Amino acid sequence: MNRKIVIAAVTAAVLVGGTAATAVAFADDDSRTAGGATARVSAGEAAASAVRAVPGTVTEAELDDEDGGPVWELDVYGSDRVWHDVTVDAGNGEVLGKHTSDDDDRDRHAPRSAPVTLDAAAAAALRTAPGTVTSVELEGHAGKAVRWEVDVRGKDGTARELHVDAKSGAVTVDRSDDDRDSDDD
Repeated sequence: MNRKIVIAAVTAAVLVGGTAATAVAFADDDSRTAGGATARVSAGEAAASAVRAVPGTVTEAELDDEDGGPVWELDVYGSDRVWHDVTVDAGNGEVLGKHTSDDDDRDRHAPRSAPVTLDAAAAAALRTAPGTVTSVELEGHAGKAVRWEVDVRGKDGTARELHVDAKSGAVTVDRSDDDRDSDDD
């Protein structure tokens, strides 16, 4: 029931606020990190918390372990045109930290938005491979096709990587992951 309310709220926020409040609300309530800790907060709830703390667009959300507990690590391209790293507690949705990104690997030409939103990409991926979204990332560079990379853990524990075209929403499965161990992220 709570999940349906969250999905409806996020959908309404996206329709009203456009891409500034882009979020994903499709992860199961029982998401698990690589270390096995349970995340009570979905990626969508974490993204909503992140954009409340730093207005902008979430371009990446990843479930991780930090100090023995599950957290969502999010990249937000702020309305101030600066990249921000936001950490959200995956147990209660509280923003644990935020700072401007000093990641030297971040390309100045990295995509900052796409016609297909993060939540639409996650939904498309889940239609192809049902399970729990554990990571969503907008990828691409100037001159190359932009796509969402979506990692999904199936109910059987199988990890899948899917690519969602950021213009059309078409989903392809990363066949190079077919032999990947289910414990890998």
